[in-house]
Amino acid sequence: SLYNLASLELRENLLTYLPESLAQLQRLEELDLGNNELYHLPETIGALFNLKDLWLDGNQLAEIPQEVGNLKNLLCLDVSENKLECLPEEISGLTSLTDLLVSQNLLQFLPDGIGKLRRLSILKVDQNKLIQLTDSIGDCESLTELVLTENQLQSLPKSIGKLKKLNNLNADRNKLTSLPKEIGGCCSLNVFSVRDNRLSRIPSEISQASELHVMDVAGNRLMYLPLSLTTLKLKALWLSDNQSQPLLTFQTDTDPETGEKILTCVLLPQMSSELGCQDNLPRCGALESLVNEMSEETWNERAVNRVSAIRFLDDEKDEDDDEMRTLLRRATPHPGQLKNMKKTVENLRNDMNAAKGLDSNKNEVNNAIDRVTTSV
Repeated sequence: SLYNLASLELRENLLTYLPESLAQLQRLEELDLGNNELYHLPETIGALFNLKDLWLDGNQLAEIPQEVGNLKNLLCLDVSENKLECLPEEISGLTSLTDLLVSQNLLQFLPDGIGKLRRLSILKVDQNKLIQLTDSIGDCESLTELVLTENQLQSLPKSIGKLKKLNNLNADRNKLTSLPKEIGGCCSLNVFSVRDNRLSRIPSEISQASELHVMDVAGNRLMYLPLSLTTLKLKALWLSDNQSQPLLTFQTDTDPETGEKILTCVLLPQMSSELGCQDNLPRCGALESLVNEMSEETWNERAVNRVSAIRFLDDEKDEDDDEMRTLLRRATPHPGQLKNMKKTVENLRNDMNAAKGLDSNKNEVNNAIDRVTTSV
């Protein structure tokens, strides 16, 4: 009977169901049911025509009623941290939706109808079981942030290049083996992260995303980077988990198989563990493939045993060992260690300066005593 109620917050309780009479709250604009024990939503939820924000995160929902598509004024829908295995095709009716949060569920697919959400700006589908991203994603013309972290994706649709307003694309920890060249069509892309996938190359068309400033490709299987990256104004390019600086110095090289001009650096490529590859170390090792005609099990096995062209000196024994010697360098500290080291050095310098000050004062006192003694 609370006919004039505009906002109802019931978060963090032990609710297991909602009364049918909820549909009578025709002026309700905000409904927060997050972190309860809801297993089912009544179909009457679709009667809340003025609803703008609906939070259902942290429940036990296995499905969402198709009537939710009647919420034409809904701006934000949060159903993250549930047990959803699919979203209803009727979600296409949420024509005003700007934020859709479905993180931490059991979704394998997104409905094709999601392409009709032309005002959708933020889509978070991380920590699901997505094995494919619908082609209709390219019709979400207002999308600025797309988070696909921790799924089972092996590829991205070509239509992703139609997302002209996309600013942040995160597909970390998937099973991506390739990227579509159409990715360069994301002309507003600022942050692009595909860490911990199975990529062996980055398409040169990525340089068409002229606003790209941060790119994270660490934890992949890259043998080289496209030369076109030099046309971008990158502020950070992450190639490995322990890289100490955001940007590296690159050298130009040529792919002997395709003749393509490429970029290499001290981190690319990792050398094969096969003995025969040792003969190639002096010539940049240059592009020995670690991934061609190789099964997943073989890759994992060889990744553990593969030898880098750069060896690290950790103890005196390494310094005396001339066998298989190429280029030696000290292990690069983690950025966090560098900060601690810098702080330690600064403290040591301050202590030394203070000590020098004490010594200087002592010398002045001693000289004064000597002068007095001499005078006497």
